[in-house]
Amino acid sequence: MKTNTTLGLAVLGAVAALSCGGGSGTATSPTPVNTTPITISIVGVNGKLSFSPNPADVPSGRQVVFRNADKVAHRVLLDDRSVDTGEIAPGASSQSLALGGVSKAYHCSLHVSMVGSLNQAATPEPVPCTGYCG
Repeated sequence: MKTNTTLGLAVLGAVAALSCGGGSGTATSPTPVNTTPITISIVGVNGKLSFSPNPADVPSGRQVVFRNADKVAHRVLLDDRSVDTGEIAPGASSQSLALGGVSKAYHCSLHVSMVGSLNQAATPEPVPCTGYCG
């Protein structure tokens, strides 16, 4: 009889210990943050259609990579000149750039008719092409 009483008290103690704690009993974990860079493809010398997507939605905290899907080199420059990718060869990509939450326009400095924008910035009208454009 003493064994059943001891076992019963042990079970009762375990239940009491589990029920104390004041929480809902469910574990919560933080929502995972997406750290994969957003890719903006350089698709050709075609005004506002030179980059895809355009405009690009880049949430705060995310990075951007420009991938050159064209057959010629390009160099992306924010209009305020705060970011310059350097020359991106055909098939290559830029380094990851901290542009999350940035709301600015950009262009290709090698082909000035190529324009794009990030977030809520307006995409400017392309500069008319005179001479060789790409």
